[in-house]
Amino acid sequence: MPYEKYTPQELLGDLNDIEQKNAPAELFASGDIGLLRQGPRVAVVGSRNASPEACARARFFCRALVQRGITVVSGLAEGIDAEAHSTAIAEGGNTIGVLGTSLDEFYPKKNRELQERMMREQLVVSQFAAGYPSARKNFPMRNRTMALLCDATVIIEAGEKSGTLHQGWEALRLGRLLFLMESVATNASLTWPAEMIGYGAQVLSRDNLDHVLAEIPEGVRGEAVSF
Repeated sequence: MPYEKYTPQELLGDLNDIEQKNAPAELFASGDIGLLRQGPRVAVVGSRNASPEACARARFFCRALVQRGITVVSGLAEGIDAEAHSTAIAEGGNTIGVLGTSLDEFYPKKNRELQERMMREQLVVSQFAAGYPSARKNFPMRNRTMALLCDATVIIEAGEKSGTLHQGWEALRLGRLLFLMESVATNASLTWPAEMIGYGAQVLSRDNLDHVLAEIPEGVRGEAVSF
């Protein structure tokens, strides 16, 4: 499918020093780039091997985002990512995929139909040029870019060594809002939620959902965090 090459500034406008330092040199986009010029945008991320309960929470939350006109962003991986994109589309909302591969690859292959549909009807973005070799290191880089493109990130479910944690730390590093689902934040078997909360992450529950979503402004950045 056709795609265009942009600088981050062309898509996002002026970047502050921290954003500029963490931004990729270029971005390749296929679909409606207008989705990056309207907002707010919220990344919904989590485990590839997600539990049924986590998938249900992702669907519930993405429906709430769409109902409020918020664009759902995720990484087009299995599990929570696929649930986030599919729910946004099913609910008539907008969604953006940020890849850890080039736009001409499909990872996982089972998401090819979803990715192709999003490239036609929504938006898919990558910092990797066609032919760029696939590697595990690409995905933390992708998470940094996804955090840059969003006003907030919500972690639905993630284990102690989940790659999803990269997304959380990058959101905090860039001064973005970071929310952890209550079911994650109160999981006694996990150590990382308390650490992220110590750096400014907030707990998201059904009780405070309306308040939280009303407080996610487009384009407003918090203070970057060093760690």
